[in-house]
Parts: sequence; structure tokens; C-alpha cells
Amino acid sequence: MSRRIRRSSLVWLLLASLLAVVGAACSGSHDSALPDCPDDALTCPASGSSAAAPSTSPTSSAPGGTTTSPAASPSPSGKPSASGTSGSPAAKAACSSPGACGFPDARTTGPRIALTPHRTGYKAIRTNGLTIRGWDITGSLDIYANDVTIIDTKITSDSWWGINLRPGYHGLRVLHSTITAVPGKGPDNGGVDYAVSNMGGSSIEVGWCDVSVFGDALSMGQGSIHDNYVHDIEPFINQGGEWQHTNAVISGGGNTGHLVIRHNTLLNPTGLKQGASGSIGLFADTGVVRNVTVDHNWIAGGAYALYGGDTGATGIRVTNNVFSTQYHPAAGGYGVVAHWNHDGAGNVWRDNRMSDGRPIAPEPAS
Repeated sequence: MSRRIRRSSLVWLLLASLLAVVGAACSGSHDSALPDCPDDALTCPASGSSAAAPSTSPTSSAPGGTTTSPAASPSPSGKPSASGTSGSPAAKAACSSPGACGFPDARTTGPRIALTPHRTGYKAIRTNGLTIRGWDITGSLDIYANDVTIIDTKITSDSWWGINLRPGYHGLRVLHSTITAVPGKGPDNGGVDYAVSNMGGSSIEVGWCDVSVFGDALSMGQGSIHDNYVHDIEPFINQGGEWQHTNAVISGGGNTGHLVIRHNTLLNPTGLKQGASGSIGLFADTGVVRNVTVDHNWIAGGAYALYGGDTGATGIRVTNNVFSTQYHPAAGGYGVVAHWNHDGAGNVWRDNRMSDGRPIAPEPAS
């Protein structure tokens, strides 16, 4: 009898020790320090990241040139509902800031290594498979090549863009980099237009980047935009004499590939009288908007925080996002979302909430 008791006690002690170890391993939070990455690693997953690989399907071109975003105007359409619709999730806990709640910020984006200055000015890249790493560039990169990787680099642009992919080329990756410009020194009457522009019909990847100043920071119709921190967009009056519309992410429509916008912090602080458009602008400027995933982002600012593609849009999935009251009580100056095609095939709006915990249900496009 005594032997059975001792053996049972030992089993329970071993079980308790095992549970303690497992509990300690699982007790981390989004605020814990990120693991170090090897210098030769192309990617370094951030805590809470869920980046998706970009689609490689051929697509129609989403122009890197100027898009004609709809003018911001007050409208009852797109105002958030505090109660949501039938079946909406209950309100969740409030979220104080992107970094505190596991979203990208200056600590988790940008280069991970020391940089070497390169005053390139405008530089055309024509070498397939080229990797640019560890450069501190003053200038811009115009890509006429396939499978170019720009990693652990800083670009301070003095051109219309920081990085531009030309039509007919594919495989561009921009990772762990800072892309910015000097306010008032750009070519568009002092402004700068695009941090990363995809003029072609292929998917590109932009991940773990710190992006600021540009009017339409990330411009593409297809690709993977993940784990980026887009902030401090700088408003400007363009060469046409009008306030340039500003968006943290912009797509002009007409794409047949897939655009994935996942686990980013997207901030557009531009004032309503200074050209504010959206934090995410899905516009049917050059064709129907289709096949876009907007998942698990922190979104704040703009006239509306999200422009949803308008009445013809299909395959638009907006899930698990936090719309922040950082600049406006309703995330955008006029509301959370405009031009949402409620009845479009494959369109999904699910588990989106305000940063104060309220669930959101969009009104359909008028």
C-alpha cells in the first residue's frame, strides 16, 4: 500500500512540474521582445504576424501614376454602427495603441543591421536576382528586373517614389526597410507620391517596413503587404494646384490577382481640408476592385478609414481589424467605411471593431 502511495505522489509531482513548464512557455504576450534574426535571413516574423504569400497569377496593371481618388465629402453612408448587425460579435476589450496591442511600430519594422551611406540619386535596377542589403540610400530605385530583393535598407527619396516596379517585371520583395523622404523637397511641388509603387501586373511583397511622408504610401493592385508601419503621411498641394489625396495603402482596381493587406499599422493623420482620402483606399479608378483581403490591421485616419471598392467590388474580405479613434471618433473623419458592396459575391465583413471595443457593421454602398 505504501509503495502505491509513493508512486502516485511521484506521478503527480512530475505532472505538476510538466504543467508549470508548459504554462511558462505559453504565458508570453504581444509585447514580449522579438527573437533576433540571422543577418542572412530574408524574413523575420514579428509577434502576432500572419503574412500570406503573394499570388503569382497574372494580373492587369494597377498604375503607379496618379489615381483619382473620390473627393472626401460628408455622407451618412459608411458611419459605423455601435451595436453591429444580427450575429455581430460582442464588444471586446479596448486597445490603447498599436504597439501595446501587438501591431507593428517603429520597434518592429525597418533595418536590423548597420547601414552604409549610398547617395545614388535616381537609380535604374536592371540585374535579375539582385539583392540590395545594408544601404542607406539618398535617391530612388526604378526596377527593370525580375526577383529583386531590397532588405535591411533605408531609402530617403528625392523622386516621385522610393521604389517602383515597372510593367513586365516580377518578384520584387521589399523587406525590413525604412522608406521616407524630406517633406517639402519632393518633385511634385514639394511632395512625394509613392513609397512603393507597382506599375506592373505581378504580385510584390512589402513586409516589416517603416514608411512615412509619401502621399499614397503603398500603391498596388496585387501583392502581399504585411507587418508594416505606415505613419506621418505628409499632405501637400500638387503641381495641379490641389491638395493631393492621401492614403496609407491605395489600389486603383482592374486587378485579377490577389491583394493581401495583413497585420499592418496604417495611419493617415491628414486633415479633412488637406486632401485626406483613406487609410486603405480601394478605388475603382481603372477597373473593378476584386480579390482583396484586409485582415488583422490597426487602421486610423482619412476621410473614411476604408474605401471598400464600390458597387461592383467582389471577393473583398475585411476581417479582424481594429479601427482606431486616434484621429477621429469614428476612425475616419466621416466614418469607418464608405462604398462597401454589401451584396457583392465573396464580400465578407467579420469581427471588425473600434479600438474602444465596439463592433462595427458597415452600411451598404449607396
